[in-house]
Parts: sequence; structure tokens; C-alpha cells
Amino acid sequence: MSQDSDIVLVTGVSGFVGSAVARALAAQGRQVRGLVRASSPRTNLEDFPGTLVEGDARDPDAMLRAAQGARYLFHVAADYRIWARDPEEIVRNNMASTRAVMDAALAAGVERLVYTSSVATLKPQADGPANESHAATPEQAAGAYKRSKVVAERLVERMVAERGLPAVIVNPSTPIGPRDVRPTPTGRIIVEAANGGMPAFLDSGLNLVHVDDVAAGHVLALEQGRIGERYILGGQDVQLGAMIGAVARAVGRKPPTISLPRAPLFPLAYANEALARITGKDPFLTVDALKMAKHRMFFSSAKAEAELGYRARSWEEAVADAVAWFRAAGMIR
Repeated sequence: MSQDSDIVLVTGVSGFVGSAVARALAAQGRQVRGLVRASSPRTNLEDFPGTLVEGDARDPDAMLRAAQGARYLFHVAADYRIWARDPEEIVRNNMASTRAVMDAALAAGVERLVYTSSVATLKPQADGPANESHAATPEQAAGAYKRSKVVAERLVERMVAERGLPAVIVNPSTPIGPRDVRPTPTGRIIVEAANGGMPAFLDSGLNLVHVDDVAAGHVLALEQGRIGERYILGGQDVQLGAMIGAVARAVGRKPPTISLPRAPLFPLAYANEALARITGKDPFLTVDALKMAKHRMFFSSAKAEAELGYRARSWEEAVADAVAWFRAAGMIR
């Protein structure tokens, strides 16, 4: 689809999904330009397969400079916090960066861009997996992060319709795997379970996907996706207890068997958040996470499979790769 001279700009390259997308593009021989904030951790940039430019995706001027000469653009960067002292800060950050990136793409004449949204913008279904037609309103989104992704995705859709923005939207489910440096909320669960810190689990479910399959899906969306369409990039639907059991077995621990109801945990979640406001450390259990756990976060990738040729490896392989990376990084004792 492109010559080697084509520049692909990727935001969020120091992060979990962004670093995987940059590697997937470089593996195709594409010329990758990564946008990174001065304050971003450098762990995922040590062997970056391209050139790095410093800038904040929320800054319109920095974004326009970064986009100059780029043929394609991937906006992967996001404020991915389930909790913040000021929850509205998450909404402001994700709206500001999305607007600045999309404006820069139009001003710089970017030919095509892929916007990384999330299954957080979709309504879980009681009777089976959700698909792209189950769009949530901001009011239906549980918590600031999910709401931020809904309003940002709607902004992209408006810009496609009203300003001819050449954007394809992808909605990753729950990525796990290597380079989860922060780690993500699901990565934290894996680390805690591997270290024996989860003797019980919530009766909930999620859709697990290997981060490198999500990255491959981004590239397919660039090549095959339809402008203005959204594509779920997921893996398999898994009960939370099954995932934790697989993690425990991978490190030689006995899997927990106690399934907890949600209601009695709300006081603990409120206490966790109160402590976090004092210490500044992210709480392990949040009120929003408990609200989300009410639904099984199950999703179908059938549209991406049919239109993009998207495929995902088994969730067990994704868990094994995540455990191996966390162990090598010294996070698993």
C-alpha cells in the first residue's frame, strides 16, 4: 500500500498499545515517527524502530509540527486512568488530544488515519457479546475514562461527517501482553494474581486479546478499513476467575476458588479511593470498576474479521506472554 519513504506518525508510542502499533508498522518496513511527551517513561522507547519527536498531543502547535510530512497517522495516545483525584481531568485530556490530533491531520493533509477508541464506548449486552452497533451515550458510560472515550469517539465521527476527516476507528477490548510498563488495570490484576495477592475474585467477565494482535488490527484498519466505520479488535470472552486461574497456574500457584459478590465490596472501594487521595497512589479497587463488573464485558470481533481479515491468538497465549514479560521486568516475585 505504501513506499518505504512514507512517514507514519504514531502518538502514544511510550505506552502499551502505542509501542506495539509502532513495532507492527516498522515490521512492515514503514517509516515510523513517534510522538512522545518529555515526561513519558522511556522503557518502551529503548529500541524504538523509528524517529522520535517530543511533544504533547494536547498541544495544537506541537501536534501540527509533528504531523508535517506524514502520509498516515495513528492516534493511540490517551489518558488511560480508571481513577483520578479530579475525574473530569481524564475527560478534558482525552478530548483535547483528540481534537488537536484530528485538526493537525486535516491541516497537514494526512491521507488516512486510525483513531484508537475502546470497547468502553459500547454498551455491554445482557444476552451475549456486544458489537459495533451497540454505541453508548456519555450518560450510559460508567466512570470518567469511559465517558471520555465516548465523547472523543463522537468528536471523530462528527469530523468525518462534517469536515471529511479520513479516519477509521478501532475499538480494542482488553489488551494484555508484553511492554505493559505501567501496568494497565488488567495488567495489575495479572501481577497481583501471580504474586498471590488475589485469594478471591469478582464474578465478572472480560474479552482478552494479545496486544500484538490489537496492533496488527490497527495496521489492517489502515489498509482495509472503511472511513468513518468502527471495528472491535478483541480476542475471546473469558470469565475473570478463569483468567486468574490461568495466571496462578503459570507461576505454580493454586488458583483461587472464592467468587465474591460486588455489593459488600463498595465500602472497601470507597476506602481505597479515600486512601488514594492521601497517598497519590492509584487504588487497586475503585467504585467505577465495581460498577463495570456488573456487566460481562463480552464483545464480538466478527466485523473486523470479515472486513479487515483480523485474527487473534488464544487468550491463554496472551496470558502466558503477559506473565513472562512481567516476570522478566521484575514485577512478579
